[in-house]
Amino acid sequence: MIIVLKPEAPPEAAAQILDRISGSGLTPLHMPGTERVVIGALGDERILAELQLDGHPHVESVKPILAPYKLVSRETHPHDTIVRIGKMAIGGTAFKVIAGPCAVETHEQMRNSAVAAKEAGASALRAGAYKPRTSPYGFNGHGPSGLKILREVGDELGLPVVTEVMDTADLDAVCEYADALQIGARNMQNFALLRAVGKAGKPVVLKRGMNARIEEFLLAAEYVLAGGNDQVVLCERGIRTFETATRNTLDLNAIPYIKQRSHLPVIVDPSHGTGIRDLVIPMALAAAACGADGLMVEVHENPPAALSDGAQSLFPGEFGTLMGRLRPVVEAVGRQLG
Repeated sequence: MIIVLKPEAPPEAAAQILDRISGSGLTPLHMPGTERVVIGALGDERILAELQLDGHPHVESVKPILAPYKLVSRETHPHDTIVRIGKMAIGGTAFKVIAGPCAVETHEQMRNSAVAAKEAGASALRAGAYKPRTSPYGFNGHGPSGLKILREVGDELGLPVVTEVMDTADLDAVCEYADALQIGARNMQNFALLRAVGKAGKPVVLKRGMNARIEEFLLAAEYVLAGGNDQVVLCERGIRTFETATRNTLDLNAIPYIKQRSHLPVIVDPSHGTGIRDLVIPMALAAAACGADGLMVEVHENPPAALSDGAQSLFPGEFGTLMGRLRPVVEAVGRQLG
């Protein structure tokens, strides 16, 4: 429920109502604004009805939160959330690019790819130490040793690092080395993992499941926020449709749709969204044009030799071209690159 207080309501009235909500076993939300104080109450609406807050002398109105995702919704949080990953902030007027290879392979490969990404203008480094693969015989990552390489390269270049956590058993190890935890498409509805990263105290990059509807995507984010972590970046990475010309169908209409309904920043992964190197740049430009807050792009020093996802990874020169072409698009929609 949303409880809107009257303009003349004193601070002690808000405190009293918050105490009544908390004392009833509900979760209170305090959202002071410039003209009104708004209070949220999450939990059993039958209990809230028993409080009869609509009869309180300082309450102007009591309204239900219509969206099933209460904390993610703009109904409870009308202003955009800024998510901080290391020194980088995603959201607001800035447009950020997270780049790097699909997987950590060797220290040399990781460093060369990261240098290329940074020199072209990337704000953060991405790479997987743990890799979920469809085949058990594919390269599944180096695990802890990959995390160490990623951290060393990130520290050397002054870039925050984003890497995937696949299992609650690995969470502590990944938290030790990563600035942000990525939840991959296959784990979008791994509710135990979502709850765990909600309590881990690290920013989260949550990727949309390949078969997930937008509402399911936002409800997955709700699990993280309900765990106490509002530092969540949503990542559109394409969905499976009947179309087989591309690896996935990059659902760019999801970006403005989500931005209207949620305060969380949204980035786009055109690498997984298409699976085809030649399509990454045009779809990245389209993502910037339709309101995304940033990109996550795969860049490899030598894509043909990559141990995973080489076909969708940009060569360093191509990534430089992308960054050059992004600037006028980003500025045309009122943002700044980097």
